[in-house]
Amino acid sequence: MERKTDGGTESGEGIRPGGGTRTGGPAVRRGPAGDGRPTGCGGPAGGGGSPAEVADRARGALLGLAVGDALGAPAENMRPSEIRRRWGRVTGFVSDDPAGTDDTEYAIFSGLLLARHGSALTVSHVERAWHHWIADLDEGPFRGAGFSERGTLENLRRGLAAPISAQHRHAWSDGLAMRAAPFGVFAAGRPAEAARLVAVDGTISHDGEGIYGGQAVAAGVAAAMVGAGPASVVAAALSAVPMDSWTARSLRRAVTAARRSYPDRLTAERAVRSAVVIGGYPWTDLAPEAVGLAFGAFMAAGGDFRTAVLTAVNMGRDADTTAAVAGALAGALHGASAIPEEWAAAIGPVRGSCLPSMRGYHVLDIAELLTPAAPDTPTAPGVPGLPEDVRRTGDGAPDLAGRDPSAEPSWEPSGASWAGPAPLTGAAGPTVPVTTPGTAR
Repeated sequence: MERKTDGGTESGEGIRPGGGTRTGGPAVRRGPAGDGRPTGCGGPAGGGGSPAEVADRARGALLGLAVGDALGAPAENMRPSEIRRRWGRVTGFVSDDPAGTDDTEYAIFSGLLLARHGSALTVSHVERAWHHWIADLDEGPFRGAGFSERGTLENLRRGLAAPISAQHRHAWSDGLAMRAAPFGVFAAGRPAEAARLVAVDGTISHDGEGIYGGQAVAAGVAAAMVGAGPASVVAAALSAVPMDSWTARSLRRAVTAARRSYPDRLTAERAVRSAVVIGGYPWTDLAPEAVGLAFGAFMAAGGDFRTAVLTAVNMGRDADTTAAVAGALAGALHGASAIPEEWAAAIGPVRGSCLPSMRGYHVLDIAELLTPAAPDTPTAPGVPGLPEDVRRTGDGAPDLAGRDPSAEPSWEPSGASWAGPAPLTGAAGPTVPVTTPGTAR
């Protein structure tokens, strides 16, 4: 989560026993009748596993993001010494009521937008969605929102348009990185396409290093989605950003530190943290720092899910975001079954504490929308299925408000038509092979 302007989540808000409360979030349309996929659905072009394998990795990536977010939220903005004084070492949820933050809610928002438009996503689509579902609502005050989001909302409400809406003091924040994983899920096996799409999304709220952070995360998840090893995941992330950028330098330093041998885990965490953290700087939501710490935790763990997210949490700083990114990478690499059962079971529909329009969505809804249909895909042990109150309309799109989705205001610019299917992801370009460490820029 980015540095916040006010309090975080409110326990129990928007939750009903037994399931989430759907309150009119964005409608997501499907492709041609019978194809069973969202318009523009992703998936690996030219390999990367069966639809069932890709779907499992998608569930792992987005559930991993939500788990990491909830694990890290109590430790946000803390130093490792403060974490040790309070909890010793974080080894699981330290809250009786774990919940995600704006990291999960914004990832769901971007995932829905991506499922709607696919590779045809434009800055205009993103801007209209931000207006309709966030900026133009009287709800709020968007508790727990990061500074980059607040700055963007202020600019949009003043009538500014993208990319000028991203011209505020916090365009370098990790607010795009925290919502980047869905783009890697969608563009599985195609890091360059994932990086392109997340930059489209980020144009409304970020610039420079803020964009690069999101691109590194999206590209890394895209590589992990087809089973690339940790070193190749890092190489894919580096290939998506300028080699002389602050993001690339921080990422390389963190990963180099993570690959050394250390006598114990605490020493390893200190080394990774020291490689990228600017001592004495008060804000913890720097995109280059957060992305470096997340990839460092992922590499130090050898891609193992539990170790990666706990390493990120115990390093402190923007712990919910770094753990969310590390969880998305490790979850995409190993699938949903790699997530401990008790952690997965704790993740419910989001509460809308930051984005009221997202209340009631579950990250697994988004994983399903962003991946090819996989009939009879078994649910991984300990991973909850979709909430029982999710109703499906005739065309397979979720009816999340008990209303006809066609009655919702459109996200498309005036004159846009859905008479035919949007271009599928293959239209955006060929598959980009995952590189080896020696070939990354």
